[in-house]
Amino acid sequence: MSIAFKPDESFRDVYQYRNSEAAILRFPFPFPEDRYMYSVNIEPHTSGEPGTVFRAAFDIDEHYVAECRDRALTLETDPLRCQVLDHMDTAQWDTLELVMESMARDYPEYFQLERDGAEGTQWTWTNRPLGLTQSFVFGDADTLPCAPLEYITRQAQGDFVLLDHRDDNLFMDGGMVTTQADWSLDFDLGMSFMEWHGPVPLAHQAGIFERALKFLLRLQSGAPVRRLNWTMTVNPRLDTSPEHYPEWGPDRASITPENVGGKLHLRVELQTLFRLPRSNAILFCVRCYLISLDELARVPKWGKRLHRVLTTLPQELAEYKGLVRYRDTARQWLAQFDDGAPTTPGTLAEVERLSPPLDESHTRPSFAGS
Repeated sequence: MSIAFKPDESFRDVYQYRNSEAAILRFPFPFPEDRYMYSVNIEPHTSGEPGTVFRAAFDIDEHYVAECRDRALTLETDPLRCQVLDHMDTAQWDTLELVMESMARDYPEYFQLERDGAEGTQWTWTNRPLGLTQSFVFGDADTLPCAPLEYITRQAQGDFVLLDHRDDNLFMDGGMVTTQADWSLDFDLGMSFMEWHGPVPLAHQAGIFERALKFLLRLQSGAPVRRLNWTMTVNPRLDTSPEHYPEWGPDRASITPENVGGKLHLRVELQTLFRLPRSNAILFCVRCYLISLDELARVPKWGKRLHRVLTTLPQELAEYKGLVRYRDTARQWLAQFDDGAPTTPGTLAEVERLSPPLDESHTRPSFAGS
């Protein structure tokens, strides 16, 4: 499988980002119905069909090189985005092994892992897209340029959180977090499962997190699971952290009827969870995907459905996800793609070719209502 990487993309300052037509069609659209309500929605993380984000354990796409560069920029200014408590050393090595083995298996043309020595502890890792080759002794952190978790997650898309399993609970005791949707590893480090989910509205009353915790405590090694979550982001910015809020927060007030299609992005998280074999910790991975409304609306079913989701979204969820300032503008813009006809269940695009892109002369709808 050949990937045309886009190394010159930028996710900050002067934004330069777009999805190819293939990337639009494989986007993990998160709404199987015309309404949305928070739910556990967990399923086995099994290999999916080629051409989907579920094909590999850790998805690599055209934005890989640029996203790794963006992570390095964030860590230069804020190294606390990667923190691991001392008792999680074994979990770090578990993570390095899982990611290296998975990427080498799923993308052999780009990644290679060799094991040598009598006990198989002499490892050599090759990352061709980033031009890296590293020989090291597995289990000896001094043979790597940085700690194991930091080393391998600098070379992967998305965020990675280490959850320690103790006292019938899960605790956020480490992670690499540079692409998060307005939460802070530095603030949440050491918190229990219920503590870091505290701000989510409606879900606690419905007992969703109690059921999710019971399920995850029984998670078995070799049987990972996944779910999708979503929000929206102004501009294609990966780092929407509280630490950098002054840089991106004011953008929420910049959406207008004229720019909403290009500036406002649906932000979808593919969340995967793996039980790690030696440490018994859980690796919680949060892979972020961005798509502008202009791009999303090229799939007729998606433009229609997102209009209906935003129209019916409970106010509490709109406030929690930070959508209040621009939800009506987005909903009214999307109304032009909703003919009122029923949609089919499920998230598949159901098209082989996209609708033509909107150009500058495209007539925008009236914003008096919809």
